[in-house]
Amino acid sequence: MEKQIVFFDVDGTLLHHEDRKIPESAKQAIHELQQKGISTVISTGRIPAYFSSIRKELRIDSYISINGQYVVYEGEVIYDNPIALEHLEELAGEAFSRNHAVAFCSSKGIGTKDLGHPHIVTSFGELLMEYPVIHSRYYKEHAIYQALLFCTEDEEHVYRERFPQFDFVRWHEVAMDVLPKGCSKAKGIEIMLDKLNIPAQHAYAFGDGRNDIEMLSLVGHGIAMGNAVPELKRVADYVTAPIGEDGIRKGLKAMGLTDNGEKKVPEPAI
Repeated sequence: MEKQIVFFDVDGTLLHHEDRKIPESAKQAIHELQQKGISTVISTGRIPAYFSSIRKELRIDSYISINGQYVVYEGEVIYDNPIALEHLEELAGEAFSRNHAVAFCSSKGIGTKDLGHPHIVTSFGELLMEYPVIHSRYYKEHAIYQALLFCTEDEEHVYRERFPQFDFVRWHEVAMDVLPKGCSKAKGIEIMLDKLNIPAQHAYAFGDGRNDIEMLSLVGHGIAMGNAVPELKRVADYVTAPIGEDGIRKGLKAMGLTDNGEKKVPEPAI
């Protein structure tokens, strides 16, 4: 039997936005995959420390974190791609000049000098994530894999024009991920697939956000949650039910990976 692997986004895919819990049906379905010898991997924009409890709960030791910038297989770092210090300094300077908050993500934590900024309070508060630490030199003293820029959509064009070396991916109406150009979860997945010698056509991925577009486009079977953004549904091979309606379990069953069901012909993506 060919090796298979399934990648799962966290927020809005595994973790419900309303109660911040993993649905029991999703936990049971993932356990069934593991019992069958199918590899299960988390693929998220979060730093490792911000989803350690989820890894423990699901018994998953391999992950693509920080949007593909930091990849771990069974507890071992197999890829990391820190951002050049001079690029971080330029970004910080531009943000400061415009009174926009910026935070910096290492593999261990997130640091910012702008902790009280309302955009940080709003975006982190809605995700119920731990707030960054106050540290004005954080990006100078740690390897940084991603920045978080806090501004509205009508303000972001300045940064896109000023910094062609970065990709900007919005995850909140007042917040964006800032990554090296061309980097995404898909890059981390390519590293993982190469490590395990699994072809992309035998890989599956579940997601709901804009930062999942490259991931679902890369794998052989891209599944968008019913609560996914329209842009992701357009590139998905299959659209499952929303997270709160057993979307993970139903999507895995539709793919023929659980419940001993035969693989169904995917419904057209919306």
